Amino acid sequence: HGRPALRWPSWEVRGAAGTGGAEPAPGTHGAVPAGLSLFPRDAEEDGEDAIVLLLKRAKLSAMKGELAEAEQLLHQAPRRAHQQENRQAIIYTYSMVRAGLGAEKLYKATMSYMLAGDTKEDDNAVLEVSLKLASIYAAQKQHKLAVAGYQFCILTLEEKIAKQKDLPEDVLSAEEKANTQLLLGMSLDSYGRYLLNINELPAAQKMYEKALQISSDVQGERHPQSVVLLSDLAMVLDAQGCYEEALAYSRRAAELARDTQHPEEHMVLNNLAAILMHKEDFLQAKQVYKEALKQAQQKGDAASVQHIQEELAELAKRRKGSK
Repeated sequence: HGRPALRWPSWEVRGAAGTGGAEPAPGTHGAVPAGLSLFPRDAEEDGEDAIVLLLKRAKLSAMKGELAEAEQLLHQAPRRAHQQENRQAIIYTYSMVRAGLGAEKLYKATMSYMLAGDTKEDDNAVLEVSLKLASIYAAQKQHKLAVAGYQFCILTLEEKIAKQKDLPEDVLSAEEKANTQLLLGMSLDSYGRYLLNINELPAAQKMYEKALQISSDVQGERHPQSVVLLSDLAMVLDAQGCYEEALAYSRRAAELARDTQHPEEHMVLNNLAAILMHKEDFLQAKQVYKEALKQAQQKGDAASVQHIQEELAELAKRRKGSK
């Protein structure tokens, strides 16, 4: 539907697992737990420094394409953390693992470790890991497991938020309440994307609407994530043929992206151009695509450049066919 399969800014959730969200932005790994610095004071081969060095070596191996070596190192890091009985290090090292590097097994092990201790099933750390697993099952096209995982996260978080709603500040801080709401928003967003990919459009629309409401309420309409969700919602409406409503949302997303100098403004513009093309407003679609292309080239986003060029070629064909 004109939407490139590229990255979007990640949600900013500071959960107990210290992961910073289900899908960290490129080059980031979320918040590092207190007491586990990524910059060791000395290169000592013991304590947390040893874990940090293992993680760095694993990341380097993954970047070089040496996945077997990376996986081996990533398995060593949690084992070392277990030996030290360092709970923060254990959860953090597991959260560093990516899909394709033994992630499913390690996330399940993380879950078992947390639940065997004093961590409750509705703890945000447990729910973050559950969301990661649901995303893995979605990527593996294991539909039943993916849906069960997403729905568990969403229903559990909705119940948790309802219980926490009237708790006073001295019992539960506003920041903790906000983080739980943002984790729900992240779950709705991820589930919405999955539903869109399998063409369950009305259900995807509901997820995006709820996620947008949470992001706007907690972070504000101008927050990068709110802008992304507004653009996403427009694309779901566009896919259902609701062009006027889709165009209104997409124009607003583009306006906010320009005003806030959104890091992915070119992708928001790409989505707007796609909707304009579907409405057969070819002249304006071409102008917006060209603006998006210029931005993508300036940012060195090769994948977006290729996608927008392909869309411009498709636009030229449609213009020719409509004459």
